[in-house]
Amino acid sequence: MAQQSAGSKHQSYDHNHDRFTAIHQEVMAAIEPAVVVQLSREELEARTFEAVGEIVKRLQFPIGDNEQQQITQRLVDELLGLGPIQCLMDDPDVTDIMVNGHDEVFIETQGKVKRANVSFRDEEHVLNLARRIVSRVGRRVDETNPMVDARLPDGSRVNVLIPPLALDGTCISIRKFSDQKRSLHQLTEMGAMSSEMATLLDIIARTRVNVLISGGTGAGKTTLLNAMSFGISPEERIITIEDAAELKLQQPHVVRVETRPANAEGTAAIDQRSLLRNALRMRPDRIILGEVRGAEAFDMMQAMNTGHEGSMCTLHANSPTDALIRLENMLLMAEARLPLSAIRRQVASTLDVVIQIERMRDGRRRVVNIAEIVGLEGEQYLTHDLFRFNYEDQDAQGNLLGQFVSAKTLPRFGHKARYYQLETQLKRVMGVQ
Repeated sequence: MAQQSAGSKHQSYDHNHDRFTAIHQEVMAAIEPAVVVQLSREELEARTFEAVGEIVKRLQFPIGDNEQQQITQRLVDELLGLGPIQCLMDDPDVTDIMVNGHDEVFIETQGKVKRANVSFRDEEHVLNLARRIVSRVGRRVDETNPMVDARLPDGSRVNVLIPPLALDGTCISIRKFSDQKRSLHQLTEMGAMSSEMATLLDIIARTRVNVLISGGTGAGKTTLLNAMSFGISPEERIITIEDAAELKLQQPHVVRVETRPANAEGTAAIDQRSLLRNALRMRPDRIILGEVRGAEAFDMMQAMNTGHEGSMCTLHANSPTDALIRLENMLLMAEARLPLSAIRRQVASTLDVVIQIERMRDGRRRVVNIAEIVGLEGEQYLTHDLFRFNYEDQDAQGNLLGQFVSAKTLPRFGHKARYYQLETQLKRVMGVQ
C-alpha cells in the first residue's frame, strides 16, 4: 500500500508539472512582451488569470480556482519577477540565494545555509532567467561571456556562471540588498557586540579615526559600516565608492559612485582606483570605500594621509593581522617600486583601528575584535586589542556563549576624543578612571 501511495503521489506531481508546462507555453505564446511592460502587476494578474481560465477550459484540465490562482501567480512571477525564486526574494529572512543548476536551490537564512523547497523546470528555464537578469543592465551571457556580474532593480547583487565553466548547469548567486539600516544599538540587541563596544565604535566614527573593517564573505562588514556611519556629522561631505552600491548613509551630503564593467558594445570599464582618484577632486571630507580589492588601496592610504581623516573601508580577511598583511600586498601591487619597509610604515602611520567581524558557527555575526594599530616593532605590526570576544561554551540549542572583554586601557586616539569632547565617554566605556 505504501508503495502504491508513493507512486500515486509521484504520478500526481507529474500530472501537475505537465499541466503547468502546457499552460505556461500557451500563456507565454499569447502575451506580447511589449504589452507586459505597459501593464501594472494587478492588470497583468487579471489578464493572466483570464487566459489561464480559457486554456484550462479548452484543454479540459481538472483545475479549481485556487490552483488557477497559484498558476497565475507563478506565471506573473515569470513575466515580471524571478520565476521560482521570486518567493525567496520576497522573504525578508532570506539573505542569499544560490542556484546550482535547475534542481538545486540553496538559501541563507538567520546565518545558516539550507536547501530551499523550489526548483526550475530544466536547464533552459534557469538559463533564460539568467539572460533576463543580465539583459536588464545592458549585458549578455553566452559561451563567449559565461561569467557576469549584475544588479537587480532593488540593489541586490547577482553573479551568473553558465556552462562550459559551470559543469552542472547554470549557477545564479544573489546577495539580497537590505534597505533596513541597523544602528549600532540594534546590532547590540542582536548580540553582535556589547553596549560598551557600540559606544566605542560611535566615538571612533565621530572622532575621525581611520578605520578598516575586516571579515569573511557575508560576515556583515557593510552592515557594520552602515551602522558606524550614523556617528558622522551631517555637516560633512562624504563620497562612497563601491563595486555594487550597498551603502545607504543617512547624512544629507553624500555622493554615491559605483564602478562600471566593460560591456560587449565596447564601453570601457571604470574601476575603483579611477573613481577614488576622481573623488579626491570633489572636495570630500571623508571617503568610504566599500571594499578594498587591489591597487586602489594605495590611493585610499594617500587620501587618509592628506586631509580626509575618518575615512573607512572594508576588506576580506580572517583577523586584524591578516587584514594588514593583505592590505600590504595590495599596496605592493600598486607601487612595486616602494620597499616593503616603506609600505609597512605607511600602513602603521595611516590606519588607526581594525575591526574584525565574523559570522560564527551558530549563524550569529559578532564583532570579535577591535584592535588599534600601535606601530611597528622591527618588521612586525604592533596591535593592541581594545575589545575582543572570548568564547566560553555553547548552550543546548547550539548558540555560542562568551564575553566581550575590554582591555581597560585608553586608546592612542584619546587625544582626538578630547578634541571632540568625548574623552569622558571614552574613559567610561573602556573602564578607565
